[in-house]
Amino acid sequence: MRRVPLSTGVELAVHEAGHGETVVLLHAWGETHRSFDRLIPLLSPDLRLVVPDQRGVGESAKPPVGYSLSDAAEDVVALLDALGIGASWLLGTSSGGYVAQQVALAHPERVRGLVLVGAPSDLQGPVPGALAGVLASFRDPVTRDDIRALDGVLPLRSPVPESFLDDQETSALSIPLAVWLAGIEGLVTAAPPLRSGTIAVPTLILWGAEDNVLPASQAHELAAIDGSRLVIYEGTGHLVLWERPERVAADAVAFIAANASDRPAVRPR
Repeated sequence: MRRVPLSTGVELAVHEAGHGETVVLLHAWGETHRSFDRLIPLLSPDLRLVVPDQRGVGESAKPPVGYSLSDAAEDVVALLDALGIGASWLLGTSSGGYVAQQVALAHPERVRGLVLVGAPSDLQGPVPGALAGVLASFRDPVTRDDIRALDGVLPLRSPVPESFLDDQETSALSIPLAVWLAGIEGLVTAAPPLRSGTIAVPTLILWGAEDNVLPASQAHELAAIDGSRLVIYEGTGHLVLWERPERVAADAVAFIAANASDRPAVRPR
């Protein structure tokens, strides 16, 4: 990984691979770029993958402020600027998909299309009771037991390799307690992008039929995006990326190939 300084004042650690259509992979709150470890090898080498640790996590800078939804979106645009990319596909998992929606709303010219993997349409409101209780019990610094307690409110519906789960726990320990709290606050206080304007880019929605974190109505709200496509995975919970990386890869690659345009991907220098 390399560290990329952004005009927003932070440096992000970024993993890059492949060549071709650019796809920025956006992890969820409480995760790092390691959440894509099982997906990346399954994606086409003809895609240029840009996989950052978002601010506050992993190897990226951890400033005391800047954890609103709009801050996260502006970091994405600043990263595109820093890498000389005019427009990119955005693949976001869970709240990473919320960030992707905000980028598409605020900067539609920078987004070729969206792949929303178990992503919400609306997080505004109080932190859900079970999640709030777990966060209230987090220690400082956060421990592995804290992360496992959080996993308990995000149950898996199909098997995931233990080695991958161990890696996610270890990566989550890189997140300071203040960032955990500021990040969730930024999500639940933000105006939902779909309530704030129109998203008008090709959009693929991948949803778990057994998601017990987000209501199914949110999948159908996302599916109201003009020209979008909703695919529901049976036997799959909220953590669609963790449970179904093979299907996510196949569906994302096919969707991007079918919707790729002649729009310039790289901004002239």
